[in-house]
Amino acid sequence: MKKLLLNIALVLALVVSVSCRETKEGAENASDAVENAAEEAGEAIEDAAEEAEEALEDLSLIHI
Repeated sequence: MKKLLLNIALVLALVVSVSCRETKEGAENASDAVENAAEEAGEAIEDAAEEAEEALEDLSLIHI
């Protein structure tokens, strides 16, 4: 009976450790995804600003 309880405790400890590791890896993956999305958003904003600047330059050349 004592061995059975110890084996059950060992199995539970393994399950918890694997679950925690997967959660940590999931959090790291989510963090990487957020970072990548932020970089892409920044690049999109820069591209939009450049296009707006070019459009304004084109408008100023037309009205000259």
